[in-house]
This record gives sequence, C-alpha cells and structure tokens, in this order.
Amino acid sequence: MATATQDGSGDGRVTEIENPLHRLSDEQIETIGKEFDELHEQVKSDLGDRDARYIRGIIGLQRRLALLGRVLLFGSRYRPLWAAGTATLAMAKILENMEIGHNVLHGQWDWMNDPVINSAQWDWDTASTAEAWKHSHNYIHHTYTNIRGIDKDLGYEIMRIDPHQKWHPVYLLQPIYNAILMALFEWGVAFHDLDLEAVRAGDKSHKEVLKELKGISYKMRLQFTKDYIAWPLISGLVMLGVDLALAATGRELGAVHPRPKSRREKARIKARGVWAKGRRKAATRNDNVIGQLVARKSFREPFRRTLWANMSANIVRNVWSHAIIFCGHFPDQTYTFSQEETKDESRGAKYVRQLIGAANIEGGPLFHVISGNLGYQVEHHLFPDMPSTRYGEIAPKVREICKRYELPYNTGPFLKQWGMVNRTILRLALPGGKPRPKPGPYQGNVVLGRGEGDPQSASTSPGS
Repeated sequence: MATATQDGSGDGRVTEIENPLHRLSDEQIETIGKEFDELHEQVKSDLGDRDARYIRGIIGLQRRLALLGRVLLFGSRYRPLWAAGTATLAMAKILENMEIGHNVLHGQWDWMNDPVINSAQWDWDTASTAEAWKHSHNYIHHTYTNIRGIDKDLGYEIMRIDPHQKWHPVYLLQPIYNAILMALFEWGVAFHDLDLEAVRAGDKSHKEVLKELKGISYKMRLQFTKDYIAWPLISGLVMLGVDLALAATGRELGAVHPRPKSRREKARIKARGVWAKGRRKAATRNDNVIGQLVARKSFREPFRRTLWANMSANIVRNVWSHAIIFCGHFPDQTYTFSQEETKDESRGAKYVRQLIGAANIEGGPLFHVISGNLGYQVEHHLFPDMPSTRYGEIAPKVREICKRYELPYNTGPFLKQWGMVNRTILRLALPGGKPRPKPGPYQGNVVLGRGEGDPQSASTSPGS
C-alpha cells in the first residue's frame, strides 16, 4: 500500500511517494471532475430495459441455483451429490452477496423504482444488517476512501496494511487472524459495522449500539437457524421419508456406508458357521422398520452432511469475498491520504482520490459477474451508484482520461494482486516498512478485456 504524504502518525521513517494529484493544476482537476460527471450522466440517461432485465435475470438465476443446491443436498449422504450441492450453493451465495446484495444496497438499481430491488427494502444473506452496512460502507468508506484515521476499512481496524500506521506488537499475529477473517468474513464485517471506536470517541451513543446489536443478533440467529438447523433438518426429514416409503414397500434397507468389520468379528462369524450366518440374515430381514432406519442413519447422516455442506458453502463465499475486496483496496499500487491534504477537497480532487485509491482485478466476463463486477474497483469507487454491469463499458473511457492526464490506472491479474496484498500483511506485521514502488502514468491499452466498451456486453439476461 503506497502512501501520499507524511502526516506524523507513523514512526517518522516512512519514505514518501508523490501523490499524482499534486502534479495537476487546479484547472486540470476541475476539468477531470467535469469529465467524470459527464460520463456518469451519460450512463444514467442511457439506463433502461436491458439493465433491468440483467438484474432481474441475475436474481432469478441466483434463486434457481440456491434451490438446486438445497435439493441436491437432500441426497448429501452420497458424496457426488454432497459435492455438487455444496458447489452450487456456494455459487448461489457468492452471486447473492457480490453481484446482487452489495450492488443493490449501493442504490445501483433504485432508478428502476422496483418495490423490492432497491436499497431501502433489500436485505441480503449475510450477518450484517443492511442499515449498519450502508452507513459503514456506503457512507464512511466511499466518502472518505483511504483517508487515514477516517476510513475504517483501512485494515478493518485490526490490521496494519499501511506503513503510516504505528506498529504495535498485536500486529505480529495479523497473518493468523487474517486467515481466520477469511473464513469468517461475514461475521467480521458485521462486528466491524458496529464501529465501537465511535462509541469510545463519543461520536456514537450506547443506545445506537444497542439498537445495532439487536439488529445484528437477529441476522446472526437467522443465518444460524437457516443454514445450521432448518435446512439440515429438512434434508434429514426428506431422506427419512424416502427410506420409510421404501421400507413400507417391503424393501430391505441396508446401511449406506457399512462399518468395516474387525478381524475378531470376521473370525467370530466364520467360527459360527453357515447355520449362524443364516440365522443372522433372517433376523435382519425380520427386524422392524425403525431398526432398519436407525441402522441406515436415515435422518442423522443427511442432517450432519447438509450441515457441513452449508458451512463449507459459507466459508467458500467468505474466502472469495475477502479476496476480491482486499485485492481491490490493499495492493501496492494504491495510495492513502492524510486528513490535511483532503481538507476542502474539490469534486475533481475527490474523483482523483477515488481513482488512485483503488485497484482493478483483470478477468473474463464470468469472473466479473461472480466478483460483483468489483474487478472494476476503480470504476466502482468513481461511481458507486452506477449499475455494476456498466463498469466494463466505461472502463476504456476511464483509462483514456488517465492517459491524457498522466494518471495511474491500477490494474493487474488476480494472483498478482492477491500476492501483493498478502505480502503487505506479512511484512507490516513486523516493525518498520515503507511504501512499495508505484506504477507511473497509465500507458496500456484502453480496452483490456472481452466485452469492454461494448454496450451489448451486459444486454443478455443471465436468466434467459
């Protein structure tokens, strides 16, 4: 994570890198602001049926995937169905969080005036309440992006990801609790949204915290009940009903995964002879239905396996969300800013701060959909209320502006960005550290990926 200017909050040994904003004249900054405003208005005036079809299609696709995953997990005691159900459910959860929930709550689809698909009514499949998240993310993070001491998403207040942050021995453990945060990301974000630091600073009342705690505890109970009680219970009851129906037809139920016999048991069976074996088989055939269901674990096995499948799907979703968000904010290429240099910030200067404070992740159309189009993190920070499918269309125009004004455009492949983020977390766990080298003015192609700049790239509904 590169930095802009020294603000005295570090250890005094941070090597500064010039903020590209400082190379621009006031007239250039004003012109940049107007160009970005015009780009935003052009897209806003063009929004219509194809955009509405897209988001409704994505929501329909996500719901079908979620239903399919749940149905497959009815047979979760069979490993192929467990794997297929877990993968399908994980994809449904990723789409719901990244391309749907995150973007709807940003107000990207409010222009549709849909009674459900809007930032005021939508709730999402995560532990955070919509209200707390919109304040923490939409307002604090997107208004004060990368301003040290204000943007609480810089390290989520638990990690040192910028050399200006004063080192503390607790940061020695940040590689460990970063790994824990990956797996439990939705829960970490929920507690982060409480903003307990604001309470200590006197900016937030205990009454507000109690209200938010009540909301978050409700969401947590809902999440826990749905994934770890209700759906496993349904799987168990469905398979119990199937086995009971089979037994009612006179079919003998055997164990799905019979326990291997020990040598002693095999020897005992052999010693008893053919007559003893025959008696045992007859007893099994004459056993009551309940005994057969217990032996087959008709309820317990689907319940247990569905529970583990739901937990696995949640972890996959959490790890993916963590990776996309960290890669869009904490690679070496991005700048942070002191509060002094952003004081009395003009609209054009804010655009530039958003531009150089974020980083893109390169990928194909599928990658961008399952990342919530946050592979275009630069465009998202410029226009957080713009429908996500338009980011690929405007990206070439944003790069062209960067080339004209000799501004950096931070972008790179997923593994490169992810590697830089984790290197920063490891390095800044130790004392010291300095900003990494920065990219210069953007000199690359204005079109980088398939479908960029093409208005038809987002016109096909995923549900069609």
